[in-house]
Amino acid sequence: MSDDDDDFMQDSDQEDYDFEYEDEDDDQDGDVDIENKYYNAKQVKAEYPEQAIDEFLGVPALQDEKGDWGFKGLKQAIKLEFKLKRYNDAVQHYQELLTYVKSAVTRNYSEKSINNMLDFIEKAAEDDAARKCMEEFYSSTLAAFQSANNERLWLKTNIKLARLWLEQKDYSRLTSKLRELHKTCQREDGTDDPSKGTYSLEVYALEILMYAETRNNKRLKALYQRALKVRSAIPHPNIMGVIREAGGKMHMSEENWKDAQTDFLESFRNYDEAGSMQRIQVLKYLVLTTMLTGSEINPFDSPETKAYQNDPRILAMTKLVDAYQRNDVHQYEATLQSNKDVTDDPFIAENIEEVSRAMRTKGVLKLVSPYTRFTFSFISKQLKISEQEAQDIISYLVLDQKLKAKIDQTRGMVEIEKGTDAERIQAVEQWTVAIDALWNTVLTSGEGFRVDENAQMLGGTAMSGGGLPGKLTESMATARDIGGAGDAKALPKKRGMRSLYKGD
Repeated sequence: MSDDDDDFMQDSDQEDYDFEYEDEDDDQDGDVDIENKYYNAKQVKAEYPEQAIDEFLGVPALQDEKGDWGFKGLKQAIKLEFKLKRYNDAVQHYQELLTYVKSAVTRNYSEKSINNMLDFIEKAAEDDAARKCMEEFYSSTLAAFQSANNERLWLKTNIKLARLWLEQKDYSRLTSKLRELHKTCQREDGTDDPSKGTYSLEVYALEILMYAETRNNKRLKALYQRALKVRSAIPHPNIMGVIREAGGKMHMSEENWKDAQTDFLESFRNYDEAGSMQRIQVLKYLVLTTMLTGSEINPFDSPETKAYQNDPRILAMTKLVDAYQRNDVHQYEATLQSNKDVTDDPFIAENIEEVSRAMRTKGVLKLVSPYTRFTFSFISKQLKISEQEAQDIISYLVLDQKLKAKIDQTRGMVEIEKGTDAERIQAVEQWTVAIDALWNTVLTSGEGFRVDENAQMLGGTAMSGGGLPGKLTESMATARDIGGAGDAKALPKKRGMRSLYKGD
């Protein structure tokens, strides 16, 4: 709410109407002087804030009794003092402002004004001194409204205080405050009060964040599931964005990539609806889970995410998922090297290694498929990784039985087991037999291929017939399956097998 809107907010909240007209001239003259002083102060506050503060603080002194203009003058002075980091003055005058709420202004107007004031200082706080001032504001507010029976303002202020303690990582006081808030949002039997569902979700969100920061996944999971069952509230989308984001991170810690992907998508949608900048970071998490699940679906195919595909803030992740889905390990590594800021986020840094390991593993399998021997240094040079990492990947593949090979660590060499070689050689031999059978069919029966006489006259040979014999087709398929690379040229000969080991 702007200052101008705030000036006129009181008018709509008037509850008492005074129809006495006698002796009002003097009062009106006094009101004009007060009003002029207030608006003169507003005119100079941008250019001369210190002077404006003095003018605003002079407004209450012009009133015989506490009233609207004094309340407005104090509000303006407090905001300027906070901006100028005059925190002690701001706290002192805020405590004076709170004395107006019981009788000088209406309940609705005072509640809106206090909420706006607390929102203002929460957004304007930039350092520890400001946050200490915030805590004094919250404590003063709770003390002033303790006997006012205003549960709504009490809840809002306590939630702000809990949020401040979460930011300060003051988990001891935060835990106690959250317990108090949960109790307030529950019925006598311990179940959630539907009439306070919105506040209850805010409390759940704060507690979920606390357990996420302290890595207490057991408590986090229980709270997350309870929060999703709250149906009576119409929460702000930002609150649901927070809850879903925490849920996604929880699933990631359990390596439950699919559920994490679902939660991050829901979190992104909520943040996007709320206009929160956190949507960009969560979109990066969504792309990360797409790679971890091995999904071939482009995460930017959905209407919600498509608009961000070429956003400079997300472009590096876009390139990574594109390279991953195309199995282009070189492009993947190049993108990581040229965009080191991708890992500035601790959560991405913690999980991107899993993606990189999977990418490099696929790259190694593809790279070594034509060979019977190779060295760690070859893998290192081709994939631009350290020899130790190359050795780790090969060891993992052997232990996981994805690569039948023996590792000679002394010489830094890997040799594919003979059984695999024999199968490949047998497939090539079957292929040779099938080709012999083909030519025998052509030469002896004359029915396999027929020479076109017209083509022969032109010096060419056109052949037609029933296609390749069944044995040839079957042998070619077998050779491809065992060869791994899908390229017959990459298969080894029976003698003189291809090797990258120089001493072979």
